[in-house]
Order: sequence, then structure tokens, then C-alpha cells
Amino acid sequence: MAYDCYVAICHPLRYTVIMNLILCILLVLLSLLISVAHALLHTLMVLHLSFCTALEVPQFFCELAQVIKLSCSDALINNLLVYLVAGLFAGVPLTGIFFTYIHIVSSVLRMPSSGGKHKAFSTCESHLSVVSLFYGMGFGVYISSAVTDSSRKTAVASVMYSVVTQMLNPFIYSLRNRDIKGALRKLIGSMASPL
Repeated sequence: MAYDCYVAICHPLRYTVIMNLILCILLVLLSLLISVAHALLHTLMVLHLSFCTALEVPQFFCELAQVIKLSCSDALINNLLVYLVAGLFAGVPLTGIFFTYIHIVSSVLRMPSSGGKHKAFSTCESHLSVVSLFYGMGFGVYISSAVTDSSRKTAVASVMYSVVTQMLNPFIYSLRNRDIKGALRKLIGSMASPL
């Protein structure tokens, strides 16, 4: 999405040439490949751990950190790998998004009209909201798993990250629609008036 905003704002006349069907398919396939490699890496690393007895994860949500904590063998490499891969898979895209938005802001500041600036920034605001929510919740999950020993608290944080972020994503993108904004203003106004 950051690349899409970058092309739409910085190269608007070449947008359809750059963002063609082949590039979109390649971007989706790259995302899928990275996700499968990430899951496969951790799955193979967990297979090398030994477990002393038949253990049950006390929640419906089985998270990697909980499985590693249940292991009887030394899980130092697994723990290091979790944080290294998380840093890599979060840091590289976040850096790309950061540099993309630096180019977008520099292009927008060179625009002569304030209407054009407002339209360009409104194009990117929903993406920035989703990225902030996604990375903020993800950071919270990793911090909660590092700080607390309670698997229940870690599971709650992980469910929040997995469910809440995905539920709010369509809502945030639909706020660009004027009808949705009007309905939200009416709802907030009707809730505020009885008070």
C-alpha cells in the first residue's frame, strides 16, 4: 500500500504503467512466499525441541512463545530466532514504508495548491492508520510476551493483535467514504445528545 500511495502521488501520470497486473501479482506472491517461509522456519525449529510429558496449551490459541515455554530442552536459539526474525520482518517493511513516506511528503510539499496537498495526504492517512495500528499491536504482543510469564496474558495480547487489527482494517479504509463519515457523525451526535 505504501508503494501504491508513493506511485499515485509521486508519479501520477505513470501510475497505470507502473502498477500493472503483473507487478500486483508479484507483490502478492512475494508477501505469500515470505509468510510461508516465516511459518515454515518456526515450525521446523519447534520440531527440534523436546517436550517432557504430554502437555496441553490451556487456551484455544496456540502461540509460538507458549509452545517454546512448554519445552524441556534449551530453547535459547528458538527465542533468539523469534526476536531476530520479528525484528527483520518488521524492520525491513517499516523502513521501506518510512522512506516511501519521506518521498511522498517531499513531493506533496512541492505542490502549489493546498487542495492538492489535502487530497494527497487524505490518500495516505488510512494506510498510515492501519500501519500504526498493526505495528503498534504487534509491538505490544512482543513486549507482553517478553515482560510477563503468564501464558494467558500473552494469549490475550495475541488474540487482540490477530482479531482487532483485522476487524478495524475495513472500518479505517471505509472512513474515506463520505456516507460512512456522515453516518458516524450522526451516531456520535445521537449518543452525545442524551447525555
